[in-house]
Amino acid sequence: MTTEVTITGTGVPHAAPGRAGAGVLVRSGDTTLQFDAGRATTLRLAEAGVATGALDALFVTHHHSDHLTGLTDVVFTRWVENQGRHVPLPVVAPHGPCVRFLERMMDPWADDIDVRMTHVGRSDGPEPRIIGFEATPEATEVWHRESVRVLAGAVHHEPVSPSVGYRVETPDGAIAISGDTRVCDEVAALADGVDVLVHEAFRRDAMAPVADAFPHLRAIADYHADTVALGAQLAEVDVGALVLTHLIPAPRDDDDKQLFVDDVRRGGYTGPVVVADDLETVTL
Repeated sequence: MTTEVTITGTGVPHAAPGRAGAGVLVRSGDTTLQFDAGRATTLRLAEAGVATGALDALFVTHHHSDHLTGLTDVVFTRWVENQGRHVPLPVVAPHGPCVRFLERMMDPWADDIDVRMTHVGRSDGPEPRIIGFEATPEATEVWHRESVRVLAGAVHHEPVSPSVGYRVETPDGAIAISGDTRVCDEVAALADGVDVLVHEAFRRDAMAPVADAFPHLRAIADYHADTVALGAQLAEVDVGALVLTHLIPAPRDDDDKQLFVDDVRRGGYTGPVVVADDLETVTL
């Protein structure tokens, strides 16, 4: 069995060329899992060779729009493309705003759904199968299938609450996905011993010079993971390789990417670092 981790989107709410909204795809044997679904996720999945109908489950980290705007498209496309063999997409999310969003996200499309069903004589709708769970600081299992299981644990992205990270355990190894978070002990516990940690990245030093002109950046910095602090934490955690995504500021070239690596190194982490582009893939 081979496990692949593909970053389907490295972007943030601000649009940047070539960077879709937040998302991580994990494929292990015949199990295919998607984590978050920001803008253009369906297109990135297609580019990765994955039809929406092939997804076994989709996992939501929190209710920020840049992690969810592509989810309706994933659900709708799965339904439209699978006439006569549609299986509702299991969507796993913490109870609270995430589940409330899932319960009503198809409501604005009621007229479209009705006419599509009537036109071709369908009796099934596109709504996902919602699997809610309580977010707790200690990681707990929220999904499993044969030899693959997924655990979730609360992270610190306040005032957005709950926010969770995920740990995927496969026969090849383990992957942790931070979601949006400050550097915190909960992510360190979730990531301890993993082969790959996919973590958000905020270069606080790079953004500081423009904070006076854009004061909201100080608030944004308060709930994202500073790259130097992340490197310092990971110097004390057993992580095989670090993949940085949700990149702030979005790197324009390899020199910009190297600045993210330099920050992590300055913090003390010495393992492999990938500053991801969309569709970057790491194999366990």
